[in-house]
Amino acid sequence: MATLRDIVVDCAKPSALARFWAAALDGYAVEPYDEAEIARLKSLGIEDIEDDPGVAMRQRAGGGPRFFFQQVPEPKTVKNRWHIDLNAEDRETEVHRLIALGARRLRDVVHESGGEWTVMQDPEWNEFCVMAR
Repeated sequence: MATLRDIVVDCAKPSALARFWAAALDGYAVEPYDEAEIARLKSLGIEDIEDDPGVAMRQRAGGGPRFFFQQVPEPKTVKNRWHIDLNAEDRETEVHRLIALGARRLRDVVHESGGEWTVMQDPEWNEFCVMAR
């Protein structure tokens, strides 16, 4: 039986996108580089951590999956095939907070079942939704 290890996100700027999601999600933080990783990056000619090929984000309490952001050369061109749903006490307040972090609001949805959510994009245009608890 398999277990979830990482959620991997292809992106242009791993450090910036990891910082966005660490700020967006409660309890997550970007993992600091240890000496071995700094040496590995320098061996690849990467002196500026902002230009790194990948960075991880881990939940502080250890209960959720790790996110790994990896640099890829091609831009995002189509809608995600799956996405992340976020819960918030106050959806509109959370939407405004995420916009201040660099997200974009795409649309509000009211479903016939009575559910409501806001479809958004992160700074690299990956879709996600914000729902009220």
